[in-house]
Amino acid sequence: MKKSADRAGTGGRRAAFPLLTALAMAAAWGRPLHAGDRPQMGARFHRNMVSAETGLPERFDPVAGEGVLWQADLGSETHSTPVIASGRVFIGTNNGRPRDPRREGDRGVLMCFNETDGAFRWQLVVPKITTSRFWDWPRAGICSPATVEGDRVYIVSNRGEVMCLDIDGLADGNDGPYRDEARHATPAGEPVLPLSPQDADILWLFDMIGELGVRQHDSAHCSILLDGPFLYVNTSNGVDDTHKRIDAPDAPSLIVLEKTTGRLVARDVERIGPRIFHSTWSSPMLAEVDGQRRIYFAGGDGVLYGFKALREPPPPGTVPPLERVWRFDPDPTAPKENVHQYNSNRRISPTNIKSIPVFHDGRIYLTGGGDLWWGKNESWLWCIDPRGTGDVTGTALLWKRRLGNHTMATPAVADGMVFAADCDGVLHCFDAVSGEPLWTFKANGAFWASPFIADGRVYAATRRGYVYVFALAREQRLLHSVKLDSPVSATPVAANGRLYLASMRRLYALGAR
Repeated sequence: MKKSADRAGTGGRRAAFPLLTALAMAAAWGRPLHAGDRPQMGARFHRNMVSAETGLPERFDPVAGEGVLWQADLGSETHSTPVIASGRVFIGTNNGRPRDPRREGDRGVLMCFNETDGAFRWQLVVPKITTSRFWDWPRAGICSPATVEGDRVYIVSNRGEVMCLDIDGLADGNDGPYRDEARHATPAGEPVLPLSPQDADILWLFDMIGELGVRQHDSAHCSILLDGPFLYVNTSNGVDDTHKRIDAPDAPSLIVLEKTTGRLVARDVERIGPRIFHSTWSSPMLAEVDGQRRIYFAGGDGVLYGFKALREPPPPGTVPPLERVWRFDPDPTAPKENVHQYNSNRRISPTNIKSIPVFHDGRIYLTGGGDLWWGKNESWLWCIDPRGTGDVTGTALLWKRRLGNHTMATPAVADGMVFAADCDGVLHCFDAVSGEPLWTFKANGAFWASPFIADGRVYAATRRGYVYVFALAREQRLLHSVKLDSPVSATPVAANGRLYLASMRRLYALGAR
């Protein structure tokens, strides 16, 4: 294939003319110039849940059809946030409502739709891990968001496989080098079905369970961080079925793959495994600090690590360790040894971090605390100084603020405010510099999805299916609220002048016609 080379080959003068034309047309017509695609979860590198999009709807009612440009059926459960790139929308879901009647039963699914009209293009269908339900939770589907660059789609499947997919699926043929898609889509012991143009085209696959001995728990979850030729991936290593043992204590928590081949080029050697309380579900973030590009990653042990970003691939056949240059423990008095004895202890337990660290104005914002299912009833928002080297636990905390009993949502920061949501159903607004509490709002339902800031508004959605729209302001101003057809785990997203909301069962594209 030459699609990537063709798309990247335009010269500076050729690329500048359409941009200048678009600027002139936008000025002449008085219309907003949209910020563009949203090819990964969160803003590029820094992971902030913000967008520069304008012209987004303030009021809408997807169930009634108000403000809906198109809607598409998903499975019966959707825990993945949509990404929008190259004229397509990608979202992970399950197979609760099969698009392909030949492939019935519980599966992980990644669906691809047209950005313009929501027409279905193709899907990746992945059989479940059958070892036990705690490897690949029933009906959870593919929980990881995709990351897109050019004509390549990167995803972590429900089976812990890092995949590179052709953005066009099999509609333009099987491009290889991987050519066993038919067998891959078929559960063990069942007859292999022929592929169709609406199936995914897998270019390469890296099996983290088979290659690294990872023991994922409940499901794999990672928003892959793409930096130049490299993919930074959380392995989702976690506890066994008893929730009191780590089967893979020496397996890495963070790995780096070469994006063109899937070759393993680096891994952490922090031996986080024995201290993982439940599982590892956070995703890496990149920031430049003290003149050094660093990867910040929240391990399953509740510690935030800073690694040097790779500059070039290592020699073939070598897998060097990631160089840790920084370490911050946001909950230093929590148990650190024999951590699984605190399972189900709602007063004392290790901290678990499910959100993504966010870098903004030289600071890191992070949420975490006791595990929702097995840990203590405490959670916090931390503001952290990312500078320095070594163990900075005693010096890097700028401030922390108590949230509800538990939190899983990534914070969003803009205009001197930071927004954090918790599983008690409270949206918090703090001053981003001082941490001063500004306001709170008690929603109908728990927040699993992250708050999202765009066009002077804050969008937030709950597990009871309610969506709230607030003014981006230091005083609480609720502008709109509406109930969707089903619960929401996915974070709202904006791209190219549209707002995207995904409930458990439907994907909505909202905007002005």
